[in-house]
Amino acid sequence: MAYTNIDDPSANFQTALYTGNNTANHAITNDGNSDLQPDLLWIKSRDATHSHWLVDSNRGVTKGFFVETSDAERTSLATRDVASFDTDGFTVGVPYQSSSTNSNASTKVAWQWKANGGTTSSNTDGSVTSTVQANTTAGFSIVTYSSDNTSSETIGHGLGAEPQVVLVKRRNSANRDWSMYHKSLGNTQYIQLNENFAAVTSSAWWNDTSPTSSVFSIGTGNNSRVNSSSQIAYCFAEKQGYSKFGSYVGNGNANGPFIYTGFKPAFVMIKNASATTNWYMWDNKRNTYNVVNNGLNPNTSNATQGTSYDSLDFLSNGFKIRDYADGTWNGSGNTIIYMAFAENPFVTSTGIPTTAR
Repeated sequence: MAYTNIDDPSANFQTALYTGNNTANHAITNDGNSDLQPDLLWIKSRDATHSHWLVDSNRGVTKGFFVETSDAERTSLATRDVASFDTDGFTVGVPYQSSSTNSNASTKVAWQWKANGGTTSSNTDGSVTSTVQANTTAGFSIVTYSSDNTSSETIGHGLGAEPQVVLVKRRNSANRDWSMYHKSLGNTQYIQLNENFAAVTSSAWWNDTSPTSSVFSIGTGNNSRVNSSSQIAYCFAEKQGYSKFGSYVGNGNANGPFIYTGFKPAFVMIKNASATTNWYMWDNKRNTYNVVNNGLNPNTSNATQGTSYDSLDFLSNGFKIRDYADGTWNGSGNTIIYMAFAENPFVTSTGIPTTAR
């Protein structure tokens, strides 16, 4: 069996950097080996306190979320914040919301995932019917559904494999957080992407039930769940050489842990699940060589953070923690969860190894 079925991760995930110009029809073109038309697009200003703006092709470019808040879904104008998903990138316009996807002279970063080109299908695997757009090769699906608020609610995700991460958000009401299931925390704990607190134990959040190859479960305690409420879920299953979702234990030392992923990372997001700390995410475009220290916080609207710390190194087969002054990513004895996506697999399907930085 080949080491990986995804020799070119840029066909499924890419990071783009650009500078806003506050004009209409500002097209951003990807520079990966493969063309990528994004289905999930997450944009953040790097140099300014602007909200994260997240859109997907299930809901369309006019429907967005501020990631760092518990706000309901917001409606933009079709020609403004994000105007279109393009064959190899996307187009932004004169910002309508306070996300500033195109504020003049401001530096931006955009993370992009491919699902199925906007083509969805009805899924009846769960107790409620969901609308699913799945990329089974890369282990990513976008799921929309309406909650029925029963004690055993299950939702089909379309991946054909067990997701290690499920991120759920209620669309049509404020004060509903981004609830994350992470396999390393198990089905009795949840953590929230827009908050800084540690993982919380709740037997009702995921109904004490792990996702299966066909469905994920929502418990009565999940704060996104109300009868007939509109929901969105992003589901991720691991694919060798492309994605990894796990955890490590911090050692509180400058010679921090090495985390094996099986690929050279393009993107890493972490959260100390044992402590009240910010989430952090890094990528290979904002730091093109080690050490990697240009972090952004999904749970805040802050500009780039953490440059005073030698945070971590991206290696050919994983990442290495290089700092202990901030317990966020290396608190002694703390459990830190992560999500990682590849720049290159450690070994391609034809046996060609990748090189380190």
